[in-house]
Amino acid sequence: MAAPLFLLAPPRSFTSVINAMIGQHPQTFGLPELNLFNVEKFIHLWGKESPDSGGDRNRRNGLLRAVAEIYGGEQTRASITMAEHWSAAREDLSTGEVYRELAAKIDPMIPVEKSPSYTVSIDRLKRMTKAFPEARFIHLVRHPIPQGKSVMNLNDGIFALFLNSFDFDDNSVTIDPQIAWHDININILNFLDTVPKDQQKRLRGEEFIENPKMYLIDICHWLGIRDDEEAIESMMHPEQSPFACFGPITALFGNDPSFLRGPVFRQHKPKIPSLHSALPWREDGKILRPEVIDLAHEFGYR
Repeated sequence: MAAPLFLLAPPRSFTSVINAMIGQHPQTFGLPELNLFNVEKFIHLWGKESPDSGGDRNRRNGLLRAVAEIYGGEQTRASITMAEHWSAAREDLSTGEVYRELAAKIDPMIPVEKSPSYTVSIDRLKRMTKAFPEARFIHLVRHPIPQGKSVMNLNDGIFALFLNSFDFDDNSVTIDPQIAWHDININILNFLDTVPKDQQKRLRGEEFIENPKMYLIDICHWLGIRDDEEAIESMMHPEQSPFACFGPITALFGNDPSFLRGPVFRQHKPKIPSLHSALPWREDGKILRPEVIDLAHEFGYR
């Protein structure tokens, strides 16, 4: 059975579009956000018998859409209902067992997934290698200032609230997404220390967006799949993924809503600010913390 490819990154790090692009290769299957490894037991994804339910119903949208597509060949209210029954019949399984069943169903295609929620906990990350010891991982990085700005621009920074990005200073509290950027990337680095080097790769998102075909060819070589012109051209069209749109009313999401509204890839050269620039989401003129700057330097940003 083909081992999955997982993209690991904080939210708003180009994961949606790059996951969909890799997943459009003829030998891969780009999945929505399954969130399966948020919990140990599949029943807990529904909030049953566990304080760590992995989130609300929206966290299950990607799983339901994937099951509907893989087993029913469509995403409709009827196929989503089928997916709910499919899930109910597997409540006693571990999430790893459920994931392996999905992977076996689409074999020999390589599953490609990028649930950002996996990266907030080492335990969640380790569940991936427990289920798939041969899994491959792309650590996708983005400059902390544009990433933080993107987080704060989405629903008034609600992601930052969920990621405990609070700067306590004197008698005030400021939401500051650089804290989560740092902590999540440290989680990823600590996890990848346990993964064989040939099963992992680091990718700066801005460089991919500027020159996608070069990096797609490199990823194909690494995965051992076709790198011909037809295959690469397929990967340039993430909008053709069956998950690159909103789903039926009973499972609308499964991905970043901004991506679902506009999944077409637009090649361009992203602007990369100085690491010492004033942070656009703060009114006190502060810049990035020293530990954030040091980690950004490690990732190749200056």
